[in-house]
Amino acid sequence: MLRTGGDTISTEYQINEQIRDREVRLIGENGEQLGIMSAREAYQIALQAELDLVKVAPAAKPPVCRIIDYGKYRYEMARREKESRKNQKIVEIKEVRLSPNIDTNDLNTKQNNARKFLEKGNKVKITLRFRGREMSHMAENKHVLDEFAEALSDISTVEKPAKLEGRSLSMVLAAKKQ
Repeated sequence: MLRTGGDTISTEYQINEQIRDREVRLIGENGEQLGIMSAREAYQIALQAELDLVKVAPAAKPPVCRIIDYGKYRYEMARREKESRKNQKIVEIKEVRLSPNIDTNDLNTKQNNARKFLEKGNKVKITLRFRGREMSHMAENKHVLDEFAEALSDISTVEKPAKLEGRSLSMVLAAKKQ
């Protein structure tokens, strides 16, 4: 991996003398097809143009090589990669913890918090935790999760239904697509 300005770029491209294929399809510096020729001939043409010969499609038959300025090409690829990372939205999973004997006002507060998370575009994991003797009544308390999901059904959908994970029941809600 090459490091340039804090970004890492994979050095998967073969350039100039590294290209050892018998024949390659050559694309000129302006994007025109120059045909199929030996790698040596292609390298000589690149030298005459004072540019680099870069293998851009090694899986093709025959491999495709371009005559370009390799430093400029690497810079463009790094810029595109950085731009695509900038446009990605990272979806976080926020967690709301409940207990089986939660009071109505506490439940409303938790629902309001979950609503805020969903409006920001995050997913919400609702966890109903059981402690001590509550473990023997897990099935009867599943309605707490169902009511929670029902209260938020106007802005969310159940992505993963309630599932038992150790001492807790969990479900995941995701914001509805507009």
